[in-house]
Amino acid sequence: MAPFHFGALVYNYQAIDVIGPFDLLNSSGKALLSALRLYTPAIDEKLLSHAPEFIFHHIGETLEPVHLLSSSITIVPTTTLEDCPELDALLIGGPDIAHFELSPKYADFIRRHVAAGKLIFSTCTGSGVLASTGVLDGKAATINNFEYAYTVRAYPKVNWTKDKKWVVDGNIWTGSGAVAGMDMFAHWIKENYGLDVLTLGAAGLDHEPRDIDGAFDTVLKQRYDASGKRLPAHVFRSH
Repeated sequence: MAPFHFGALVYNYQAIDVIGPFDLLNSSGKALLSALRLYTPAIDEKLLSHAPEFIFHHIGETLEPVHLLSSSITIVPTTTLEDCPELDALLIGGPDIAHFELSPKYADFIRRHVAAGKLIFSTCTGSGVLASTGVLDGKAATINNFEYAYTVRAYPKVNWTKDKKWVVDGNIWTGSGAVAGMDMFAHWIKENYGLDVLTLGAAGLDHEPRDIDGAFDTVLKQRYDASGKRLPAHVFRSH
């Protein structure tokens, strides 16, 4: 299985919008799962054989550090727009959209990525960033509920909805709030690499993802012992 290259544009987004999904992807990847075999026999060669290999790229206009919107985090880009390797997917984190202006170079990069039919994801107000480029015109999309009314007014050509935790329209995936974005990525991992890979990846973060309707107990189904006692969602044999 060839490595899967994930990119994220670096600007002042909310930290968890990008770090959360990337951590879930990394926890579901072959490298980390291989390392975790030291701690649990639940990870065997069969599972590792179809676990993905992710490579992450934090893409800046330059390599200068960028202070993020939240959590007093400063991130240093790993590559630039000009030097970025070919991506399989791009993630757009959420800024303060009322006071944010996407650079023309970033906007062109997004448009070319979408036009090429490649996967693009947004979390939280990242869909407002996508909308500002025109790639969501005529598309169905969602956004964090707090910014919903503002975004509907700002970008009326988009078919906004808040009925689901995430929305898929062609190659564009938009998640609601930041944690809903992680749930969206959990669904994508399950659909592409299997529930067993997701279960182990989510277990590493003690993350029990919700489904598209926000329901628990449906993705990692509840388990019960012989007496009918409800068990935690992540239950594995110990050494």
